[in-house]
Amino acid sequence: MTERSADGTPGSDTGITSLSFDDAGVLHLVWRDGVAIDGPRAQHAMDLVNAQCGTRPTPLLIHMAGTASVDRAARQVFTKRCAAAAIALLGASAVDRVLANFFLGLNSAPVPTRFFREADQAQGWLLATVDRSKDAGHDR
Repeated sequence: MTERSADGTPGSDTGITSLSFDDAGVLHLVWRDGVAIDGPRAQHAMDLVNAQCGTRPTPLLIHMAGTASVDRAARQVFTKRCAAAAIALLGASAVDRVLANFFLGLNSAPVPTRFFREADQAQGWLLATVDRSKDAGHDR
């Protein structure tokens, strides 16, 4: 199967299998199983998220199950502010948790960020976090 970038362009190895909003307004970014996230892939993902969100603060659920690695350049990209108002990292294994904790422990995320193994818990936390931010008068 030919990998497609999130913008639908075939043949580009972005490592992203999909990027779309659900009915609750949460943006889902799904990384390909086994992807090694490097700086260019991370920047491309951030650019796509920003393009999808525009100026509105948006909850972002990143499906990272099976991610092979996240290099230093990618970790640096992920410390930059983007259009996400809160980020939930969704993984399935202990390795996913280790990767997420390694990232969260070494870098200060620009918005509230947590790791989850259950999609419904991640979704609930994202929506509650964004609602609290709106109630407090923060735009991002």
